[in-house]
Amino acid sequence: MTHKLEADSIQLQFSGRSILSDIYLKCETGKITGLLGRNGQGKSCLMKIIYGSLSGEKSVRFDNKVHFEAFKRPDLLLYLPQFNFIPTSLSLNRIFKDFELDFATFGKRFPEFSLRYKAKLNSLSGGERRLVEFYVIVKSKSQFAMLDEPFTQLNPIQVEKVKEFLLEEKTNKGLFITDHMFRHVMEICDNLNLLVNGKTHLVKSLEDLEDLGYARL
Repeated sequence: MTHKLEADSIQLQFSGRSILSDIYLKCETGKITGLLGRNGQGKSCLMKIIYGSLSGEKSVRFDNKVHFEAFKRPDLLLYLPQFNFIPTSLSLNRIFKDFELDFATFGKRFPEFSLRYKAKLNSLSGGERRLVEFYVIVKSKSQFAMLDEPFTQLNPIQVEKVKEFLLEEKTNKGLFITDHMFRHVMEICDNLNLLVNGKTHLVKSLEDLEDLGYARL
């Protein structure tokens, strides 16, 4: 069965300035939906409004049923924020137990972790920590996952592994991703949106991004 997440009528203002206006986004299970936009356009705010951790006018629906506080329903939606969120004092073993995930499976995909299940997050590099947080969000049971800058601090090899992993995992859920490494986002997305001046635009090509002022070819 295909599940659908829709967000529309989203409005957000800061100090009288309109940040988001009349947004519409749709994400379906089995697909990766991308969101691009320059710094300050409100991509992270948009994700937080959908998640329910930031107040703003909105209509967020899962299979046509409204949910204002999706963060209370991890079976529906999980969110990888732009910044680290797991306490650094926790060990990998503890983290994977808390998320009810198999560490051995993670170690097979990312062999550099295979013998480090007792390691604490504060002993990892920034890229390694990002990989752990990214993996537990994507692999956990939920209909949808939103990923804010998942490629942050990753080296090129890790980025390619993450893209491969996302393409596999989209068979299990709907994925909504934003990242400044836009070419990587375009490579894996089924649908792509560009946020410009508070509104979203569907884009199909690099030419569309150039026409809307996001990138130069």
